[in-house]
Amino acid sequence: MLSEQSTPVVRATLPVVGAALADITQRFYATLFDDRPELLRDLFNRGNQANGEQRQALAGSIAAFAGMLLEHPGARPDAMLARIAHKHASLGITSDQYKLVHRHLFAAIADVLGDAVTPDVAEAWDEVYWLMANALIAIETRLYQEAGAAEGEIWRPMRITERHDETPDAVSFVLSRADGHPAGTFRPGQYVSVRTELPDGARQIRQYSLSGAPGADRWRVTVKHVKGGDGPEGEVSSWLHEHARAGDVLTVSAPFGDLVLPGGEGPLLLASAGIGTTPMLSLLHHLAAEGSTRQVTVVHADRTPADHAHREELHRLVRALPNATLHLWYEEPGAHAPEAARGRADVTAMELPDGLTAYLCGPLPFMRAVRGDLLGRGVPARDIHYEVFGPDLWLGRD
Repeated sequence: MLSEQSTPVVRATLPVVGAALADITQRFYATLFDDRPELLRDLFNRGNQANGEQRQALAGSIAAFAGMLLEHPGARPDAMLARIAHKHASLGITSDQYKLVHRHLFAAIADVLGDAVTPDVAEAWDEVYWLMANALIAIETRLYQEAGAAEGEIWRPMRITERHDETPDAVSFVLSRADGHPAGTFRPGQYVSVRTELPDGARQIRQYSLSGAPGADRWRVTVKHVKGGDGPEGEVSSWLHEHARAGDVLTVSAPFGDLVLPGGEGPLLLASAGIGTTPMLSLLHHLAAEGSTRQVTVVHADRTPADHAHREELHRLVRALPNATLHLWYEEPGAHAPEAARGRADVTAMELPDGLTAYLCGPLPFMRAVRGDLLGRGVPARDIHYEVFGPDLWLGRD
């Protein structure tokens, strides 16, 4: 809870700080990487730095957290904090790095806002930062303990035992521990990070959902080749598609992620688009293995049937669940998907049961549209969960 003396200061200065956050975060990252260039090389996603998305995400999270402290002083934004903490843990972030971020961030605030940063203003925003940072550190400490790992020590060598080209742009890798032990358990819907050494020596990290069944001795990840277009070429996905073969060893993190099923027997909506199908496959594998009789509505959208990774597997899993239904949309269905509708996914006319819990994964425009439609149908925001691989640009919307 924000202190009584800081609350009016943050309330009065939030519009000014919020308006300047883009400049502040740009200055912050510039000085941080000048001081610690290895962080850009080996930790931060260079593509997201190049297109500015990481700066937007940092600015959005700070503004959203400050706003929540003012609007709901007796509550903590656990959904937002958990999503950030799982991502941090999957990268091996350590508590001492928050001090480094604090130093460069507040230097950037002073540089951008100048004389507007009085001692009272600096003290109030310092309190905001450490309320958020200490909450994240506490969650991340628990996540490391649950993973059986020391702080930041989440990496293990995993051998590729199988490679399967699922579509022209998606390849799956089956992974086993290099030491011969079972891969380990994970909760359906979670993801792992893959750290890859690139030709220039950088060790870039990306997250991929575990797309196979929990409880197996091996893991499976499915990687979409991120090609250049409006943004930069995907460095890690390109390397994996071009070079990773059976027998190779990858550096992989312990599983993290909070897009996991709740207990009980309530109805579920699993909505995905493109490669966002991967965590949904894990959830469906889990439900099928349990012999679940829950009402499950599965929605998937893709460009064409040929672009739909694990298409037959999705059909098979839905058939294995007695109360599951599948709704497909393809931009170009062709003659091979008579069961699919043409165009983009639309949940506005679907029959949705009361008490629904929804899970979304896919491109941001898809998730924003489906989330908005579900809110319009009366599904509470607390019952709509989502996964974003990349900077979370809509943290403040939960």
